[in-house]
Amino acid sequence: MRGKTAEDAGLLELLDPVAEAAGYAIVRLRLMGGGEARRLQVMAERPDGEMDIDDCATLSRAISEVLDAADPISGRYTLEVSSPGVDRPLTRMKDFETFEGHEARLELDRLAEGRKRFKGALAGVEGDNVAIDLEGEDSTTLIPFAWIAEAKLVLTDDLMKRGAESRSERLQHQHDEASD
Repeated sequence: MRGKTAEDAGLLELLDPVAEAAGYAIVRLRLMGGGEARRLQVMAERPDGEMDIDDCATLSRAISEVLDAADPISGRYTLEVSSPGVDRPLTRMKDFETFEGHEARLELDRLAEGRKRFKGALAGVEGDNVAIDLEGEDSTTLIPFAWIAEAKLVLTDDLMKRGAESRSERLQHQHDEASD
């Protein structure tokens, strides 16, 4: 889920160590478009889950150096480095634990119970399965992580509140550091 294609997977293999060395984790990578109008989109975050404009610039420079040296993408392309945002994609098992209790949309790569799309409150993980409390269902459903093609948080008031609290804590920490 962090990459969709074999080309994405190859780029992740090349760029994951670069991001980690710079202090970031790649949440999702997509190489989109064809011919001369390709775009390499990299969503990343720090270990604390944050990613500001300075972080994007730092990671963009580190990735650009490696891409320029290795030249793994034929033709011209544009590199975009961004934060995952509040209504972020969920691409790793730990994401489903971190955002337990929040509403998410999941799309599977196959039919399960006659459908591919599911929406509900995340209920953590069990083994290799994502637990989700589906709307209108009494029991928790387990979905194999390997079956999930796309997953994304749903923008809700609770999620917005979590984002605002996180920003407030970060700003307070920066203020405290500046006062020292």
